[in-house]
Amino acid sequence: MPLGYITFMTNKGNILMSNVQESAKKIAVKFDNITKTFGKVTANKNVAFEVYEGEILSLLGENGSGKTTLMNMLSGIYHQDEGDIFIYGEKVTITSPKDAFNYKIGMIHQHFKLVDVFTALQNIALIIDQKQKYDLKKIRTEVQEICTKYGFEIDLDKKVYNMSVSEKQTLEIVKVLYRGADILVLDEPTAVLTPQETKKLFSVVKNMREDGKSIIIITHKLNEVMEISDRVVILRKGEYVGAVSTENTNEKELTEMMVGKKVDLKIDRPKTDFDLPLLEIRNLTVNSDDGATAIDDVSFYIRGGEILGVAGITGCGQKELCEAIAGIRPIKNGVIAHEGESIVGLPPKQIIQKGISMSFIPEDRLGMGLVPSMSVTDNMMLKTYAESKGPFVDRKTARKKASDLIQKLGIVTPSTETPVRLLSGGNVQKVLVGREIESGPNVIVTAYPVRGLDINSSYQIYDILNEQKVKGTGILFIGEDLDVMLALCDKILVLCHGKVMGVVHASKTTKEELGLMMTGSLDLTEEKKDKNLGLAKDSRLTEQEWQALKEKEIAEEKGDN
Repeated sequence: MPLGYITFMTNKGNILMSNVQESAKKIAVKFDNITKTFGKVTANKNVAFEVYEGEILSLLGENGSGKTTLMNMLSGIYHQDEGDIFIYGEKVTITSPKDAFNYKIGMIHQHFKLVDVFTALQNIALIIDQKQKYDLKKIRTEVQEICTKYGFEIDLDKKVYNMSVSEKQTLEIVKVLYRGADILVLDEPTAVLTPQETKKLFSVVKNMREDGKSIIIITHKLNEVMEISDRVVILRKGEYVGAVSTENTNEKELTEMMVGKKVDLKIDRPKTDFDLPLLEIRNLTVNSDDGATAIDDVSFYIRGGEILGVAGITGCGQKELCEAIAGIRPIKNGVIAHEGESIVGLPPKQIIQKGISMSFIPEDRLGMGLVPSMSVTDNMMLKTYAESKGPFVDRKTARKKASDLIQKLGIVTPSTETPVRLLSGGNVQKVLVGREIESGPNVIVTAYPVRGLDINSSYQIYDILNEQKVKGTGILFIGEDLDVMLALCDKILVLCHGKVMGVVHASKTTKEELGLMMTGSLDLTEEKKDKNLGLAKDSRLTEQEWQALKEKEIAEEKGDN
């Protein structure tokens, strides 16, 4: 224990670590026994801790620990049932986001609140008080001063629909600073950023700290917690567990405090004897919903017993790639072959029957793959109910599967008959991922399988994917955390604006190299033009057979037109 620290252990086993020097710091925010319930569910119970002026505080906790609920009370989206919030020593009542802004509190959500057809400057101008004069020239000058002061890089005349995720996030932060925020809450700020973009963000956040701002960061990335924060507050099951100084802790200790038990943070990459290619994709071109090219002449393959990661910035074509493989998005050109047989044009049901299972986790988890009003049991049956003989479905078997899945993945639900819309986002995700894997496919296409999941749940999913890999399943893994992809995947394919920038061995590359490829600054395909990148030497088809498939696809397309 470092000098200057006092440790207390409550009768509940909570850890309270206090630096005697902190008593001299000014308290920006104080939560005093905050309780919030939703019906019978207690989201927060007697939560009490402080946030100091000029510090970066990370808020950690598993899914359902009450992190976002607590911050939503600070930002005026919810109001606490019990307890008080103090801002700079003053007891306040925050019942709306406007109240929060009046107390100089601003929250940057994961899903941005921007008008796509407006420029950055116009979006900022939207937040000015009605009593203020609408003077774009003055607003531009003031915003430029903020950008210079903290190190932001932003084109104020750029339309939002032309911005990258990083640029949109920068705009959101500038917006709340322009409105005068001294207390900022960032919800999963690095979820979809490249390593280079994350580095820039952290530099700006540190500049804000030096200016006396108080920053609260909600995140699941422990390596980033250790890098950026001064202190960490841990919540578990809605209750305050403790606060620790970042310089006096480590990832293992933080995880144990979050989960309440020891957790092995090592991601295994079991060695397997790679089989022949199970899924081969050649010259694939797919359009997005608006008709633009989302996947541009992409070729790659997945072997049995292999995990192939696909890295890229949001909007690079990952979503469209998944949907094309699953048969729910038409392709413009190219061939998708499963075990040497083309699956282009087949309905999703036939593709599933061939052994390809897609576990795609969209932003709206309930919008694809699950029926919100149906129970966990009934959602387990969605892909198999048609196999029942006679007029009745086999709910007994489905209920057993649901029960086993709940126990295996630790899904928090009152029963197997609870509608999935009543579950938390992370538990909804477990139901979806678990169902896809339990169907026993030989190819799994899984996109963002741990999005929004806590540490313990995420590692359960990684273990399950590795179990499938050892069984000889080929896995296409689309994720957001490059550290995880480097540890879990055998190879990583990088996309930028729908084009392949290269395929690298995970054990031989770095986050920095992947980041450069994700932004288009490094294109390995240019360096290896003479090689047949993305084409398996031991393909299940000869070149003549591939050519015949392509000609067949072209003929069928002409016939449809």
